Amino acid sequence: MQLIDSHAHLDFGQFDGDREAVIARARRAGLVAIVNVGADLASSRAAVALAEGYDFIYATVGVHPHDARTVTPDVLENLRALARHPTVVAVGEIGLDYYRDLSPRPVQRRAFREQLGLASELGLPVVIHSRDAHDDVLAILEAWEGNGVLHSYSAGLDLLDRVMRFGFYVGLSGPVTFPKADGLRAVAGAVPLDRLLVETDCPYLTPTPHRGERNEPAYVRYVVETVARSRWMEAEQVASATSDNARRLFGI
Repeated sequence: MQLIDSHAHLDFGQFDGDREAVIARARRAGLVAIVNVGADLASSRAAVALAEGYDFIYATVGVHPHDARTVTPDVLENLRALARHPTVVAVGEIGLDYYRDLSPRPVQRRAFREQLGLASELGLPVVIHSRDAHDDVLAILEAWEGNGVLHSYSAGLDLLDRVMRFGFYVGLSGPVTFPKADGLRAVAGAVPLDRLLVETDCPYLTPTPHRGERNEPAYVRYVVETVARSRWMEAEQVASATSDNARRLFGI
């Protein structure tokens, strides 16, 4: 079974002790590509550096809404330069987070729009973080011309039609495997197969049966297996389709 983890953070400190072993396990588990996602300027640089060392790891560059207050013209210029690196396949992780509100909401919206503009300028898709901010995220995206993925989707069935109308992909991660996640499994069954991605968001959101442990790309297969059961499909079919979707969106 060939797999693509469309959202990982392998440059984070949780992997400093055994990063090479984690990547080797991913290879053995059938991973043919990993998209390693930037969360601020420093991690965007680290994502690019990591991708340079492995022919199946790709990078994205961007500033997470938690750090939106750090998005200055100089930071945007640095992201612009980084995004021209051949390993970079998207702008992200960008968006809005009204759950933790670590940056003021108007600042988050400004940084989000500025980075969407950067993606348009560079002709890149975007990786979107949306937590307790779905209406504002979708309103901003509907006014933007481009494509991308709503990563670790949590907006439910009610908003799925809006997401589908403007052409975005839906990324599903570890929580779809949790015992009480019937709503997410309903989403997994409802998303058109050609608009679905799977991801780990490692080191976070570890799927059952490893919940409580550090997550890693090899565990994306548990997401695939749960999605397949939700769709009454074989896991290999879901793995193949989601890998094709990731290749199409990210150009890999």
